[in-house]
Amino acid sequence: MDSFPPPVTRNSARPPRPGDLRAGDADRDRVAAVLSDALADGRLDHDEHEERIQALYQARTLGELTALTADLLPPEAQPLRTDDGPVMAFFGSQERSGRWVVPTRFSATAICANVTLDLREALLQSGHVTLQVTVMAATLTLIVPEGVRIEMPASAIMGGKKNQVPPSPDGPVIEITGLVTLGSIVAKSPKRPRRSWFRR
Repeated sequence: MDSFPPPVTRNSARPPRPGDLRAGDADRDRVAAVLSDALADGRLDHDEHEERIQALYQARTLGELTALTADLLPPEAQPLRTDDGPVMAFFGSQERSGRWVVPTRFSATAICANVTLDLREALLQSGHVTLQVTVMAATLTLIVPEGVRIEMPASAIMGGKKNQVPPSPDGPVIEITGLVTLGSIVAKSPKRPRRSWFRR
């Protein structure tokens, strides 16, 4: 995850829309890889590829980058995601991961399902994110990088809440509100790779 935006206070300006956030070199590299694949398999000809590469390096925002691959991959496979729609899963499973913008307020619903929100490569729209959850006979897992603080004021009725994220007083806050019934919500940091005894 890139550097975090500053916390939003009552006197702060309204945060930019996800598509208006500034793009970084890593974002351009992700899009360039998709364009190269599209050229290799014939979805783009050389002229189209060159035109999009020029637009790629002139782009300033994430929204401008997402437009370059919108017709090349389905939404769930896009290298960048700026849609801020809710996450919903019923009697199945759903995962949101990769490079995506986490809006200041968003919701996730899991009913008889498993939902995973992976924020390791995500970009927070603001320094205080509110996640409104509805979890019924389901499990919602939130994976965050180091430096994020998790708060869980969500109500639990015959359900569980588990925060395995080490506290971070200065990092951005993800506040989880809503209701957990006959299910569980788990927030955790990624496991650190084990050190091999055979390496020196």
